[in-house]
Amino acid sequence: MSGSSYRTILRSSSIIGGAQVINIAVGLVKMKAVAALLGPAGVGLVGLYLSLIQTASSIAALGVGNVGTRQIAAAHAEGGDEAVGRTRRALFWGTMILSVVGAALFWLASGWIARMILEDDSRANDVAWLSLGVALTVAAGSQNALLTGLRRIGDRARINVGAGVIGAGLGVLALWLWGAQGLIAMVLIAPVVTFLLGHLYVARLGPPAGPPIRLPEMAREWRVMMMLGFAFMISGLVTTLGHLAVRTLVQRELGAEALGHFQAAWTIGMTYLGFVLGAMGADYYPRLTAAMRDRTAASQLVNEQTEVALLLCAPVLLAMLGLAPWVIKLLYSAEFAPAVEILRWQLLGDILKVMSWPLGFVLLAAGAGKTYVATESIGMGILLLAMFLLLPVIGVTASGVAFLLMYVAYLPLVWGLAVRRIGFCWSRPVKMQALAFIVAAMAVDLLARWSELPGALLGVGLAAVLGLWALLRLSRMAGAGGRLGRIARFGERVMGWIIRP
Repeated sequence: MSGSSYRTILRSSSIIGGAQVINIAVGLVKMKAVAALLGPAGVGLVGLYLSLIQTASSIAALGVGNVGTRQIAAAHAEGGDEAVGRTRRALFWGTMILSVVGAALFWLASGWIARMILEDDSRANDVAWLSLGVALTVAAGSQNALLTGLRRIGDRARINVGAGVIGAGLGVLALWLWGAQGLIAMVLIAPVVTFLLGHLYVARLGPPAGPPIRLPEMAREWRVMMMLGFAFMISGLVTTLGHLAVRTLVQRELGAEALGHFQAAWTIGMTYLGFVLGAMGADYYPRLTAAMRDRTAASQLVNEQTEVALLLCAPVLLAMLGLAPWVIKLLYSAEFAPAVEILRWQLLGDILKVMSWPLGFVLLAAGAGKTYVATESIGMGILLLAMFLLLPVIGVTASGVAFLLMYVAYLPLVWGLAVRRIGFCWSRPVKMQALAFIVAAMAVDLLARWSELPGALLGVGLAAVLGLWALLRLSRMAGAGGRLGRIARFGERVMGWIIRP
């Protein structure tokens, strides 16, 4: 395996990961403020509003964001500046039309959405305001696609940090000034800031190269984007509708407080993985797209990304498993105690999610839209079926168990498809590290369920050991020198002292 390839992965992971760590901290402070000011019901409502924006923007964008990344990356690798300029112009105008149309349709449907999803006609005006978030989210998606396709990792990180910090600060201020009436403002501030910062960094790229694109040429670019994008839109819609359906089911069956408990666990589980999975989308997707013609190179890249993801996630996940009760209490309050059980099941599912994500990108990079839709639909179908069957039996904990069951089925499915596409096989280091990770997580989870304090000690202890191992392994694979190399060599001496008979 190439040391330069690992260095590229680590560089992108460190840049995007650093941004995500800041956003995680800022986002958790924001949710702590919501929990303190409005309680579990307020946290649940924020999650529902965000889910509505995500669902509507997924429909309105028609998958152009995903396809735009792929098309920009391909044009950059094969066609040069003029090809990028042509794709860039088509992406800009197409996204502008989609954002306006999507927001208008959402605004017209706001009364129906308030009645059917929120079961509260009085919130129709609040829902109508969310149409602004839909428009800006779609528009920001094209900015993100352009920067990702060109592998402008630093710009993406700066946008994420700026939007997270400014959005959280202004959002908490709105909530403090206006109380529950400030919820809509808090939800909308983030897409507004994200779009404005994205516009700033895209403008720094300068105007697109090449002559202005004529309408027939633009129509051809749109046709390619729409043909591929429609499938990706459907897959994204399946995911967002599935999550929205889960929230709606919890609210209807168990009430607003249970929805808040679900949202608390979901936010933690989804957020802490962002520093790894965000880097995957930023750097790995364009690189895999360029490597798809070489099955061996593509398989190696998938293995490298999987190994790095496991090494980076294992220490965090094990510590979270052991400290789940304290994490929930610290980040929210004692009222959110039922979220602990949800979080534990979800963290177990996250192990399989980390392993399945690099494989899912194989289908995206290959442009296998219909197959990707089918795999996402199967995963969401299992999630919803498990929720429907388990919710009356074990209550809101069903959301965590259903999440684990979804990935138990999803991982072998995408693995089999990757085998067919690129002849993929997990490398021996990936298999050994995945097995060690799963065994350690199960041990921490079982001990923590029996007694919280011993479970916490085991989780933190194993996290420290695996964190040291991850540092040694990553520095060796990347051929790290300088300060990181010195730290790694010190770690090797410590590890040798620990295991010396």
